Amino acid sequence: MSTAPKTVQSKEPALSEKGLKAGSVGLIGAVVIGVSCIAPAYTLTAALGPTVSEVGVQLPAIFLVGFIPMLLVALGYRELNNAMPDAGTSFTWATRAFGPWIGWMGGWGLIAATIIVLSNLAAVAVDFFYLMLAQVFSNPSLADLSKILPLNIATTLVFIAAACWISYRGMETTKGVQYVLVAFQLLVLGWFAVSAFAHVANGTAFDATAISPDWFNPFAVDSFSTFTAGVSLSIFIYWGWDVTLTMNEETRNPEKTPGRAATVTVLVIVVIYMTVALATLSFAGVGETGLGAGNPENQSSIFAVLAGPVMGPFAILMSLAILSSSAASLQSTFVSPARTLLAMGHYRAISPRFGRISPTFKSPSTATIAAAIAAAGFYVITRTVSENALWDTITALGMMICFYYGITALACVWYFRAAAVGSVRSFFFKFLAPLLGGVILLVMFVKTAIDSLDPEYGSGSSVGGVGLVFVLGMGVILLGVVVMLVMYRVRPEFFRNFSRRGGI
Repeated sequence: MSTAPKTVQSKEPALSEKGLKAGSVGLIGAVVIGVSCIAPAYTLTAALGPTVSEVGVQLPAIFLVGFIPMLLVALGYRELNNAMPDAGTSFTWATRAFGPWIGWMGGWGLIAATIIVLSNLAAVAVDFFYLMLAQVFSNPSLADLSKILPLNIATTLVFIAAACWISYRGMETTKGVQYVLVAFQLLVLGWFAVSAFAHVANGTAFDATAISPDWFNPFAVDSFSTFTAGVSLSIFIYWGWDVTLTMNEETRNPEKTPGRAATVTVLVIVVIYMTVALATLSFAGVGETGLGAGNPENQSSIFAVLAGPVMGPFAILMSLAILSSSAASLQSTFVSPARTLLAMGHYRAISPRFGRISPTFKSPSTATIAAAIAAAGFYVITRTVSENALWDTITALGMMICFYYGITALACVWYFRAAAVGSVRSFFFKFLAPLLGGVILLVMFVKTAIDSLDPEYGSGSSVGGVGLVFVLGMGVILLGVVVMLVMYRVRPEFFRNFSRRGGI
């Protein structure tokens, strides 16, 4: 009996099934997991303040501008998935378009970005876990337990292990958990927005500010540097929708559902963000004192400050929503690096052991555990060495997002270059949209790299007079180059025997 892998039903040869459980996720389930991965409650509480400090009342404009390249890139992802539904996504598609070297680095960019954010999500979940305990037991000192380093690390590792266990059990378990957690956080965000607008209407808002058309004008931002800083932050808040594509071998109708889910996810998120952003600005204004959204003391967690005044005795629900948001995203974010590692192992770009599938749950076994170990190790090292190093790495995350999104978008342009002139639809979706999205993100990558050379960028830390954000961001990318060269020596067949039509 032949043991050759079955070919995925697509227009391209040589893409093969990896043993994942096919048909386990539909369109709604994929969108829910996509929204979960973006984590709107957690992302907004962390990003609203810093973005307001950069662009003020033009916050809605910047959110819309950040949405545009994400939508353009999502359209390119959809076209690539239609032709090549493969769990390796950026790795597989960039390899098909540009060859093994750029493809390998595209996969590395995705893995590195998700591993970094996994550690951050776990850290945020731990902070809000202890804050929730403090609110439940009316004992503020319990919130300070997260500042005890050994306890903080131990609790973070428990959160990572729990998320890994759920992800290991496959997409059906993942989907079931996400329905509950995502529904809860969206309900609370809606409650917050309605309550904020009600305070404005009743004259009880902190700094009632009328919504103005100028808020939606990106050209009203003071300078290009301020504009790019704001856009960098807004790009980060949309990141995560591509998880819907990494599930393509597990969705129903794998050639269509993942791409549709990605587009719907981005549209749902922009509606959520705009609603909450307008509610926050209308209630609190952009002042730098008191409850103002521009107050530096409020920027680390704007909802922790505003939930009480806006939601009254129900403010604890916001803490629970942010906890559930970060915990949900921690679990769903495991999907992307695990499946990218699975694909890289399957196609022999790294050790074939990463291509193993759990016979019980039909999920990536070695790859999921490896992602958890990497995230745990990264958190322990950076948190022990310096808290600034941990948060500056999160700032550098934007560089890696732009890096691998940009590569994948341009892979769409190059791969479909011959078909782009076949019709108006092909020209827009396979060429123009991904080209514009990819160029915008790569320009943002270069601009962020240049700006982060300044020691004042991020936490203000530096190494040899160079900003720590630049050192960390470029260091992670260069580490990928080193690992790739090692893989070239130990697994040369992927690099030497590659063929665009049959090598992967």
